[in-house]
Amino acid sequence: MATSFRPALLSRQLLVQRTPMALRSFHASPTRAILPPLPQVIKGTVNDAATVPDASYAHGSYHWSFERLISVGLIPLTIAPFAAGSLNPVMDGLFISTILIHSHIGFQSCIIDYFPTKRVPKTRKFSMWALNAATILAGIGFYEFETNDVGLTEGVKRIWQAKKADV
Repeated sequence: MATSFRPALLSRQLLVQRTPMALRSFHASPTRAILPPLPQVIKGTVNDAATVPDASYAHGSYHWSFERLISVGLIPLTIAPFAAGSLNPVMDGLFISTILIHSHIGFQSCIIDYFPTKRVPKTRKFSMWALNAATILAGIGFYEFETNDVGLTEGVKRIWQAKKADV
């Protein structure tokens, strides 16, 4: 019984030994990290409390509060034109500017989080400029839609009330 089991066991061992070599042949380049890890600095000990920086306008400590204020402000601005039935261009302009500010701050936060200045300074700078250009283009587009067409609120109303075309 042991003799009939031995060749099967040996062939399986040879297969296991050959597998890493077979897998290595599919790689075109050696394994490398895309970016080297940032230096790790430990300040103090494990038992020290984390330091909280002082509130400062220059260092962005009030940005989170401003972001929340804009986000909460979008709720009534979204509902008011449809609930009241008013098609006021000033209300539309306020709604559009709040949408632009909210979107700009949101994308800016993503760029700040995912493109650190220490690692990819050129990519971050390019992304910030691209975001500023996209925000300006969106603002111009909203302005054109508001002044030369029906406006944002009426446009959304027409989309919601559109019926399926007869085929």
